[in-house]
Amino acid sequence: MIGLHFLSMIGFMSVICFGFGSVFAEETTAPPEVVIHPQDNGAALTNPDMGWVLHYYDNVPAHYGSQLEPSDTMDDFPGLSVVYLRIPWSYLEPQEGQYCWSVLDTPAQRWIAKGKKIALRISCSESWTRYATPEWVEKAGAKGHNFKPGSGVTEDGPYWEPDYNDPVFLEKLDRFLAALAARYDGNPEVAFIDVGSFGVWGEGHTFASTRIRYPAETVIRHIELHRKHFKKALLAANDDYVMTENGEQAIAHALESGLTLRDDSILVQRRPKSYFHAEMAQPFWPKWPVVLESEHYGPSHERGAWEDGTLYLRAVLEYHASYASIHWWPREFLEANRDLIAKINRYLGYRLVPTEVRWSRQVPLGTPLHWSVTIENRGVAPCYAGGYPALTLKDENNGIVAVLVNQQANVRDLKVRDVTIQGPSATSNPEDDLGPPVPTTWTTQSCLPFQIKPGRYQVFLSVGTITGTPTIALPLADDDGQRRYRLGEMDVIDGQQ
Repeated sequence: MIGLHFLSMIGFMSVICFGFGSVFAEETTAPPEVVIHPQDNGAALTNPDMGWVLHYYDNVPAHYGSQLEPSDTMDDFPGLSVVYLRIPWSYLEPQEGQYCWSVLDTPAQRWIAKGKKIALRISCSESWTRYATPEWVEKAGAKGHNFKPGSGVTEDGPYWEPDYNDPVFLEKLDRFLAALAARYDGNPEVAFIDVGSFGVWGEGHTFASTRIRYPAETVIRHIELHRKHFKKALLAANDDYVMTENGEQAIAHALESGLTLRDDSILVQRRPKSYFHAEMAQPFWPKWPVVLESEHYGPSHERGAWEDGTLYLRAVLEYHASYASIHWWPREFLEANRDLIAKINRYLGYRLVPTEVRWSRQVPLGTPLHWSVTIENRGVAPCYAGGYPALTLKDENNGIVAVLVNQQANVRDLKVRDVTIQGPSATSNPEDDLGPPVPTTWTTQSCLPFQIKPGRYQVFLSVGTITGTPTIALPLADDDGQRRYRLGEMDVIDGQQ
């Protein structure tokens, strides 16, 4: 329960006015204020540009979320915000120009109905099916190679990987991406889209396929092919681009081109090789939400690479990650890691906590309301979309009588906590490497609407659009169901009193 602290701050203030060579003093009375110190209630938050990512389709489409019952949308997983649809191109375009979009639409609609988003990766090479790139592309003349995982190119290899520079392959891919972008570019239901057309599993390397080492120019060609069609969607580059020849150039190009970074997969090996690219993430996270994917939980746990999960938390902090993967059977992962998930939810992405809110206890009709809010971001990433604090006044029937937005205050500008990068060899508590949250105070005065009547009103705080629509969940009690949080009361009085 949020306590109300009513502080009377009645005092006298001397105002000295200068004009025409004369000086005079006037005594005024500062209006009493309500001062509230909200408390973080520990809730897991589902907000834009952050959260847990459930792998619905994974390397094998039968894994992991695809085995859930159609009615099971994992509503019990705290902080779940995105469903990841990672599927070969051949599943979506089995015949040239004939698309099977239901492969994506069917699972997507289950979670979109619950206010979640989707993310996509469309791959062109897999180690479990011969044709991740549709067979008709090879029959059209595209060059490629048979391979066997662990052995590279072999004449009798069971799987086929395209030559990623082949003009026929690139032409057909270009047309497919155009069709994909017509549905998903700028679609508000999409969180991000991986550049998944290069490398086995779409991971940006050929280590587990042909082992052909392509130059960075090939990766850049695939990035540009996606950028040609996806002009609005957030595209994600893979950290494993560095495994190509001069791969740092591909990472630099992704950064310069406005892509975010995705790390696949951490916690494959035991420490100190648990993850490698926290430093690589540093120029990305101030601009775009970084995506962190763990190794499949089961094998990671069996190898001893997972340990107690603390390394996953450490990586979330050091990468300043906004998204973390559920890379396993989701309910099994939840049951095994509840404490870890709760801890990660305190830092993953952004967590906006108002620590003080002040407003005038009484406001005469025809005069502005003076109010201020102090907010700190306790997460490790910015609130990329931003948002504006607002007070909403409601009457006894829960009707909105005033919406007062401070449009000079944007939570996008809140400072993100510093994190000391120590790497996976560190043994200390990763939370000890977090700098303190930095509060920011915004003070403003708002004009009450002319039709408001004298009376006592409930005061709610929210963060959202510049027109007052709440969009950001806050970890506060007394939510009205629309992301407004009740803090206290104020009186609007007749201006003649």
